[in-house]
Amino acid sequence: MEIETIANLIQKRVASHQSEIIQFLRDIVAIPSIDSQIGPVGERIALEMNKLAYDEVRFDKMGNILGRIGDGERVIVFDSHIDTVGVGDPASWEWDPFEGKVEDNVLYGRGACDEKGSTPGMVYGLAIARDLGLLDDWTAYYFGNMEEWCDGIAPNSFVEVDPGVRPDYVVIGEPTKMNVYRGHKGRIEFKITAKGRSAHAASNHLGINAIYLLLPVIAGIRDLEPELGDHPFLGHGKITVSDMQVKTPSINAVPDEAVIYIDRRLTFGETKEDALVQVQSLIPPEHADLITLEALFYDEPSYTGFVFPVDKYFPAWALEADHPLVKAGLKAREIIGLQEAPAGKWNFSTNGIYWAGKAGIPSIGFGPGDEETAHTNLDSVNLDDVVKSTGFYAIISHLIDQAS
Repeated sequence: MEIETIANLIQKRVASHQSEIIQFLRDIVAIPSIDSQIGPVGERIALEMNKLAYDEVRFDKMGNILGRIGDGERVIVFDSHIDTVGVGDPASWEWDPFEGKVEDNVLYGRGACDEKGSTPGMVYGLAIARDLGLLDDWTAYYFGNMEEWCDGIAPNSFVEVDPGVRPDYVVIGEPTKMNVYRGHKGRIEFKITAKGRSAHAASNHLGINAIYLLLPVIAGIRDLEPELGDHPFLGHGKITVSDMQVKTPSINAVPDEAVIYIDRRLTFGETKEDALVQVQSLIPPEHADLITLEALFYDEPSYTGFVFPVDKYFPAWALEADHPLVKAGLKAREIIGLQEAPAGKWNFSTNGIYWAGKAGIPSIGFGPGDEETAHTNLDSVNLDDVVKSTGFYAIISHLIDQAS
């Protein structure tokens, strides 16, 4: 079939499923999936995939939900994390964050943008592609996974444990404002612990205040950013003190331990070793025996009890602008009626840190929603974009060969 004919057929199929796609999104937003507790929302997604007659629907060992269509030699994965951050202070919301609200055809609710908004389009898009014969040479997976607490851990398990499949291409559904994204900065997380000596606050001269030990380190981190690396596409490195915890016998005592956590965003040309040395150099030599720096490690069990230990190091990545997958993505945008735009990048981190950053698997991003609303009480997605994205996911695999 000519591409115009295929596009018209996809458009008609998407239009016929519009109400189902929107209701599906509202259903999964209404199911809380905070702190990687994705079992119930995974079950609802499984129900939809079974309704659409996927060849295989199951949970993996970690507890992510898998849906497979086809058994061709080439493999493409559509990746959408279905866990969310918490709601914070419920009083800060003007509507129930799970019931949500629709205003001007925008759905507001926790996870609408980050990242449940891409799931309906992916699930329906793959079924439409199958029905039109566009997946005859492919094995295509929908992969609804947990991501918020440790980027890349779910795809790492997908490749190395269950189902033990290394895809040829990946499409990531994190919000991109309906643009094609081809990379983002990396990240590493550090923990700095200061050990002081407690004393009564009335005799504070007898103690060593652990908070005070960290003050020059915190100031150094605050002032370090201009010295960090830069890259024409990915941009400037970033560093932030993101949390602080203090141990003290009472509020009338000198605290004997203080801990800070550091979020370090890495651009191209920066290594995790460089980042470690930069922060280590901020510790005053006279306090080197009282302050320790360590890179974080993740070994928390998933809700199924599955443990997959990984360093919390997430490398930067970018797919070449002329890569066939990028070109296919740009062509798919054009076919579904979006205005021409160059491929861009995310400001935040995604599962691409494993797919492309660690495993070297060609990956792009495309999804409805604006990442600026993610993790806020304005978490939202345009419903027209949710429906329109279905066409993108339906046709992208067919376009890869043409772009080669």
